[in-house]
Amino acid sequence: MDSARADALAARSHLATQGWISRQCESFRHLPPPVAEVWLGDEAGPQGRGCEAHPLAGAGWTLHPVGSTPQGRVDARWLDAGDAVQRAELLVDLPAPGQGDAAPFAWAHRALCRHGLRLRIGGAPGAQRIPGETVWLQLRHQPRTAVEAPLLVIDVQAGVQCVLVETHEREPLHCQRGIVQNLQVHLRLGVGATLTHLRLAMPGAGDRLAHHVHARLGRGARYDQALIAAGSGYHLQRNVIALEAERSAARTASVLFAAGSALEQQLQVAHAAARTTSAVEALVLASGAARAVVNAHSRIAPGAEDAAVRQRLSGIPTGGQPRLVLRPHLEIHHDRVQAAHGATWGALPEDALFLARQRGLDERTARGLIVEGMATAVLQRCLDGPGLLQPLAVDALLARAVAGHLAAAQETGHE
Repeated sequence: MDSARADALAARSHLATQGWISRQCESFRHLPPPVAEVWLGDEAGPQGRGCEAHPLAGAGWTLHPVGSTPQGRVDARWLDAGDAVQRAELLVDLPAPGQGDAAPFAWAHRALCRHGLRLRIGGAPGAQRIPGETVWLQLRHQPRTAVEAPLLVIDVQAGVQCVLVETHEREPLHCQRGIVQNLQVHLRLGVGATLTHLRLAMPGAGDRLAHHVHARLGRGARYDQALIAAGSGYHLQRNVIALEAERSAARTASVLFAAGSALEQQLQVAHAAARTTSAVEALVLASGAARAVVNAHSRIAPGAEDAAVRQRLSGIPTGGQPRLVLRPHLEIHHDRVQAAHGATWGALPEDALFLARQRGLDERTARGLIVEGMATAVLQRCLDGPGLLQPLAVDALLARAVAGHLAAAQETGHE
């Protein structure tokens, strides 16, 4: 037996021994994930998998330019996890799945992972760089099979600035059935590196997705993530950010849409060094019988003096009777810090709706403009104002997501 297959079987054996995520697990208490058989592809058996797509058809990870922006130095390696040598290269330096609340997802990923992409942004270590240059990239992912566990590893070299657009939006000509996707993303930022990361995750109604983003930041590094995501049969977005070195900083801003669907975002930020900063903001719009959860947890370690933490979670029901859970949480082990958190839940502002209707807009158009304005403001605070919104086409992405959500909310309300 080759080592790649042995590694996958060992991961399955670990899951069988340790078990799946229990319904009493605090992190998943409000929206328990489907059972392990779903993520391992065992639920429907070999006859139910299907939907194989060839990479030449655009499946898997593909790299694209962002408008006319510079590409910079990027080393990309598409690797086959079924080959022992390539699997070793794909997984090198990645942490073991471990024993945390979400570890079963990582073990299931290790058991099923067949393909992955590694990117080194900024070229080889020591390569000559243009001062102030920003590398612009777009990554698109299309499913290759009905049940998959893709892997993405990105190393941003010291001092490099990068803007990355990562999209997960299925084309209708690909697999028509609901898919199962357990994605693991590992980001490592070198000293003084910056990564502005726009993520779009718009699954089909019957899809079951779990996206796990792990980010480790070096001294003075900065990571900003803006997320636009919609609900599905089950949809988990989980960020784990480690501020391991002095003056590292991270911001996340999320606009989440759940219309009669399930969507959870988990955000964990660990301040392990002095003078680190983080900001978490989320806006959730839910309708029908949707179940939407945002869990934010920021931890300030004993040695993290002068750390600064902010959490701001907001939820708006746009129709029906959705179940919305907002959970900000701070764990502070140092006296000299700045920390604030809060959560608000309420309807769209009536005065804004009234003013919009007075200008001749129908109610649906008025609601759409107000929601777009609120969502744009959330993302602007993460992306340092409107300067990045236009080249990243954020306005168009938001307009499409808002229109889709309100249409789905209206359909749900008429059932």
